[in-house]
Amino acid sequence: MLAAQEAIDYGVRPGSWGCREKIDADAADPARGRTAMVGHPRSMTSNSDDDDIEIIGGDPAGTADERGADGKALTDLVEQPAKVMRIGTMIKQLLEEVRAAPLDEASRGRLRDIHRTSISELEDGLAPELRDELERLTLPFTEDNVPSDAELRIAQAQLVGWLEGLFHGIQTALFAQQMAARQQLEQMRQGALPPGVSVPGQRGGPGHPGTGQYL
Repeated sequence: MLAAQEAIDYGVRPGSWGCREKIDADAADPARGRTAMVGHPRSMTSNSDDDDIEIIGGDPAGTADERGADGKALTDLVEQPAKVMRIGTMIKQLLEEVRAAPLDEASRGRLRDIHRTSISELEDGLAPELRDELERLTLPFTEDNVPSDAELRIAQAQLVGWLEGLFHGIQTALFAQQMAARQQLEQMRQGALPPGVSVPGQRGGPGHPGTGQYL
């Protein structure tokens, strides 16, 4: 999970991979068995004091949906997130170049080689489950023929779309984990309060006096 959060924190611009908020690289650490609450925008929480609160004791409840059939979390499937992000950004830029203007035969041959090398490098940074999926989806170019502009655009767009889906899924999983941890924190707070005492700021508490009828 630590590796996946580094991926989202690495050079992401709004609208690039569907990730709009910076998530601290230290937000989660399975080795210490804890999940931290960080990176929430102010508009998503009514209490700014909760931004750096940690939940000790393992994964929060409600994270089972973000795990695969083998029980492995989606955020653990990217082993080298910084490398995957660099290659993904490069591939996206190459796709824009292919769309911008027609390419001669030498340029198309060069892009074919770059595409093949990029997939190989991407596989080094992914878990076996994602490597197998990428190999099933991508069709390699033949060495005998130079691909056309249209073939290059299709191949590059397919790879960019796959990477965007990957990081969007990780972003969603991390957000769900953070919301589950926040809910767990609120439940712990409610359980620790003495009877008849409410949290300040909640309805009926000091911050929000109850509404009663005037006599």
